[in-house]
Amino acid sequence: MERTLLLAKPDAVQRGLVGEIIGRFERRGLQIVGLKLMAVSSALAKEHYREHVGKSFFKPLVQYITSTPVVAMVVEGPNAIEMCRSTIGATNPVAATPGSIRGDFAIQVGRNLVHGSDSVKSAKREVKLFFKASELVAYKRATQRWITE
Repeated sequence: MERTLLLAKPDAVQRGLVGEIIGRFERRGLQIVGLKLMAVSSALAKEHYREHVGKSFFKPLVQYITSTPVVAMVVEGPNAIEMCRSTIGATNPVAATPGSIRGDFAIQVGRNLVHGSDSVKSAKREVKLFFKASELVAYKRATQRWITE
């Protein structure tokens, strides 16, 4: 089973789309193993987006992600990263497929509602940034046999 980090960003929280976003991942068959509403500190934001240090959008990105709470979650399932990324849609909402979160609800890159880890390596790093091991829960769902073979 693969795990990945998802963030319902400040615009998703402010627009009241968190339930819709969570529901999309659950309806795909992914299992939530960690979930919390949190304020992202400047230090956490800078570490999370460290690959963008020095780029023109780094400072505004840090300001945005720290502006209001986010909902952080860890989901688990076969090919969870790829499934989440397709559910989220392209980074630029204009290119996002209708039916994806960004394709249905976003208009601009700077307000694209959701972050999802882009690789196994990133997912492992990002999950550790946002969650302590004790905050993640492993459990069996009664419906799992109807989702995966």
